[in-house]
Amino acid sequence: MAELAPGPCRPAPPRNLKRLSSPLSAQALRAADAFEHHLHALETLSESTMRAYLSDFRHFACWFETDLEGRTFEPEDIGAPLLTRSLAHLELLRLQPASINRAVVALKRFCGWAQQTGLASGDPARKVRFVRLVPTAPYGVSDLEKAALIRSVPRHGSPRDQAIVVVMLHTGLRAGETCQLEGRDLILAAGKGTLRVTGRGQRVREVALDAAARAAIRRCRPALPGPSARLFPSARQGAALFARALGDLIRKYAQMAGLDITAHDLRHRFGPVMAGRMPLRRLAQIMGHDSLKTTGLYTRASASALQAEVEETTWR
Repeated sequence: MAELAPGPCRPAPPRNLKRLSSPLSAQALRAADAFEHHLHALETLSESTMRAYLSDFRHFACWFETDLEGRTFEPEDIGAPLLTRSLAHLELLRLQPASINRAVVALKRFCGWAQQTGLASGDPARKVRFVRLVPTAPYGVSDLEKAALIRSVPRHGSPRDQAIVVVMLHTGLRAGETCQLEGRDLILAAGKGTLRVTGRGQRVREVALDAAARAAIRRCRPALPGPSARLFPSARQGAALFARALGDLIRKYAQMAGLDITAHDLRHRFGPVMAGRMPLRRLAQIMGHDSLKTTGLYTRASASALQAEVEETTWR
């Protein structure tokens, strides 16, 4: 059987161990490091996706060593029944179907890679099925919540923070896309502006900036940054702002406003608003969706929204 080779020396990404109940064995940690090296070599996954896959794998390895008491993690010992039991364990933790399916993808990637590299003789995850998803409309920030959040940032934050919130609300960018913006990606002219956004799979798209977003950027950057300088740099280091830090920033201002809002909720605010103003295919292009089915979720009104519309209707 092939030996597990550690990846190159580099700062380890933050580990989400909230679901783990015991430390991993040295063998499991070596498997995690080697799997991480494999994911980095793919060069098609975002940092946040890699962190999520690694977190899911570490949780599985910990569950493996806890469920099979006294057994050290070995890729060769993974079987289809074991994988099925591990997914049932995630359901007991009341994870959302999307989170369970992400774990399925992570395990499929690991088992396929383990077979290819000789760490395992087969791929037991090949026939593991995904959990059925029931499409639901994404949670969107209401008008009142948006107003409260926007008021909270100038009260407590910097022009950079204000620009980040306004740009995300008015463009629907993902947190990672916002962090990676550089000076060369911004075009500002009289009465118009665009951002060149690099999304998932390194696909590039252009997103228009409305007057509010342009004004927020100008307040944040009176002088346009150099081509390779970050549009929204880290306040401390001046380098790229990490998506996790941006998420913490949004959460901080939301809490100050008495709200429970995440960075991704800002994207979901943009989607429903624009779904009623433009064709879905155009909105999918702006938001960087791979499928129109994803964009179509924004057209589904929530039960509370439908109730509100009924209450406001006057029958004559």
